[in-house]
Amino acid sequence: MVDARAVVRELQEMREEGHLSDALLRYTVKTLHRADDRFDWVGVYLLDDEEAVLWLHNYVGTPTDHSKIPVGKGVCGTAVAHGANQNVPDVSEFAGYLSCNPAVRSELVVLIRAGSRIYGQFDIDSHLPAAFGDQDEVAVQMIADKLAEQVARERR
Repeated sequence: MVDARAVVRELQEMREEGHLSDALLRYTVKTLHRADDRFDWVGVYLLDDEEAVLWLHNYVGTPTDHSKIPVGKGVCGTAVAHGANQNVPDVSEFAGYLSCNPAVRSELVVLIRAGSRIYGQFDIDSHLPAAFGDQDEVAVQMIADKLAEQVARERR
């Protein structure tokens, strides 16, 4: 299980040292991947509002063909289109699922947002069915909220 409070503290320290969102996002992806054996693939996508597309910023895990995902497509695009995190216990039952690895059984997508403004998302895949619970979503959301502060500051 991810120690979200510890990760948030580390992110705050990095911010105070002058690190920008690029470094914070890369650090977080690696940290999340190492934090839990259920997290087989961890990536962060950033939203391009003008094109209505999510762009893969970085990831840890099996390579993916999905470096660009239109808003409304797959689990990631659905999260943005609905403005809500997505916890999919069985990806085979998700209409329009974009498969990049046949071993993936469940997926968690947590938005990086400040208020109603969505900047991106964390995408976590697991080879286990129903791998993610409410506690996982809450933990990743705490981290995403901390990152949203930095991204919002840089985009002002």
